[in-house]
Amino acid sequence: MTADKPLRADARRKREALLAAAREVFEAGGFFDLRFDDFARLAGVGTGTLYRHFPTREALAEAVYHGEVATLCDRARRLRATLPAAEALAAFLRGMVDHMDAHQGLARTLATLMADRSSALAEGSRELERAVADLVAAAVQEGAVRDDVDAGAVMMALHGIGAAHDRPGWRAEADDVITLVLDGLRSPL
Repeated sequence: MTADKPLRADARRKREALLAAAREVFEAGGFFDLRFDDFARLAGVGTGTLYRHFPTREALAEAVYHGEVATLCDRARRLRATLPAAEALAAFLRGMVDHMDAHQGLARTLATLMADRSSALAEGSRELERAVADLVAAAVQEGAVRDDVDAGAVMMALHGIGAAHDRPGWRAEADDVITLVLDGLRSPL
């Protein structure tokens, strides 16, 4: 499979079935309990199809990770296009906490798998930071957000929230941290 050649419809469906099966297994925390070939069975495809699309377990994990990043970046763009900039930023950050909360198993599995694939993580992190930077810049341009704080600080807060997900009362504390971030970003009157 070449990166520049579009997949046929049936090949695209099979690839998506593999990714969906992997997401489910990741979320349940059973990724390490399965043989790699089991993903083909769970997706209802042959093992040749699995290996053609994803030659290794790590390649499958990387594709799931990039899919998650793309979904989050698309959400940021949709919010930016449909809401005032400050509301879009707030909705995105609160939505990130919702996403972390709803997908804790997926996040843990991907973090474990991707720990030694720093270039894949870095690329995804850069994409997400660009999406956050666009939201912050739009809010700055609107005058709703201070112009002396950049997206890196916001990303650092999100990373901290994600890293602390095992704390008792995590969800309430995560929401509080987002409130602090948004209050801290607010432009002085």
